[in-house]
Amino acid sequence: MTANEGPSGYAAWRLIAEELRVDVTDGRIPVGGRLPSEAELAERFAVNRHTVRRAVAALAAEGLVEARRGSGTFVAPHTLVTHRIGTRTRMTDSLGPRSGDASARLLETAIEVPPPDVAAVLGEQVVRLEVVRSLSGRPISRGTHWFGLGRAPDLAAHFRRTGSITRSLEAGGIDDYVRVSTTISARHATADELSDLELSPGAVVLVARALDALPGGEPLSVGYTRFPAHLVELDVEHVPTA
Repeated sequence: MTANEGPSGYAAWRLIAEELRVDVTDGRIPVGGRLPSEAELAERFAVNRHTVRRAVAALAAEGLVEARRGSGTFVAPHTLVTHRIGTRTRMTDSLGPRSGDASARLLETAIEVPPPDVAAVLGEQVVRLEVVRSLSGRPISRGTHWFGLGRAPDLAAHFRRTGSITRSLEAGGIDDYVRVSTTISARHATADELSDLELSPGAVVLVARALDALPGGEPLSVGYTRFPAHLVELDVEHVPTA
């Protein structure tokens, strides 16, 4: 890896930031622990100090590390949000006492013809919501949610008032819904996700694609939610079999 580029032309500082991010989030460098010096990191990755400095600055922008004048750079206190995915998956339940510090912002809404895979489940007319959820002012998820138009025609208006999908559905007469399936993957964040989630280039997001249904089994929604991997972990609850 050269000072400017890594494999396939990927910027070296992004690769360094990724490796250091893993060191921090996996606990290899604990909270309060000191990062290796710029000189040590430059030697480790065979790059110049400017490249190292840019990588560390990206982690500082995410709140993972903090510089202390004359002492070095240290891992900042950070707590993972554990989002539990079960039969009834609700972010408010996952946050528990911290839910009072949570907020949701509607970025965009539309009534539209959805992508073919969504249309196959919900039909040809849906309500789409684009939502960013934050905890203590820090974005923790970026969701795209489709609902069958016949089931939730006024969902966007209710969401603007309540800031909650569950409460918005209740306002429209849907008191309960259950998770049918969740598929989880991971990838690098897109440019839009970097902006909406306030992440640095090279950051990884967990992607959860979900299907929710009414208790009787009728499909209700398809969701596609991205979580910053260094801030959120997904805990999939297993239902015991008889």
